[in-house]
Amino acid sequence: MKKITLFLASSKELKPERQRFELEIYRKCKAWFEHGIFLHLDIWEDLSARMSATGLQNEYNQKIKAADLFVLLAYTKVGMYTAQEFEEAFGQFQSKQKPFIFTYFKTVEGVATDPSLEAFHQKLKALKHFYSSFRDADDLWNQFNKELDRLKLDGFTEFRHPGAGNMTSFVEGGQNVVIQGVNDSTVTVQTGSVIQQNAEKIYNIQKIDKADFS
Repeated sequence: MKKITLFLASSKELKPERQRFELEIYRKCKAWFEHGIFLHLDIWEDLSARMSATGLQNEYNQKIKAADLFVLLAYTKVGMYTAQEFEEAFGQFQSKQKPFIFTYFKTVEGVATDPSLEAFHQKLKALKHFYSSFRDADDLWNQFNKELDRLKLDGFTEFRHPGAGNMTSFVEGGQNVVIQGVNDSTVTVQTGSVIQQNAEKIYNIQKIDKADFS
């Protein structure tokens, strides 16, 4: 039995989403049991509140370092402890390539946000870390469930964000080009033996009907 440990970090304001996430992980665990995979989720509500000689946050940090996956949820703010937990996860990832890190931000129009949220967005941007937005608990789980399925295919040994990677297309004559599922990528189109055109930072391209290079 292969045990995969997940650590979920978020503030109190996302309690309903955490509860739904925990339920779905339990269901996924049951579904994958026959495949020899056991999912173990750590959330701060379930961890012991007993006094620790090194402080409870240090106990949480040790759980993060031992995790295979780290998931951060944020809504109107990113609290001090949540930010610290991300730092622990990212530091561990840099040195050990684990845990794989996922960050999700709930977006609702008209809701006031704390400056800490934008500051954290900028931090992730500087780190070139991919993050995702979600509308509600259903949307969150639909996205993360797909990530779990991708990781299962790779045996939880490699994480390739669906937006990462390069793709090269070669075009001959007047043929059309169809590109699907490419985000944040570099596409090289060669229209002859010499001429090449590069398109960088491609976002959500589903189809290119015509390519005219002059």
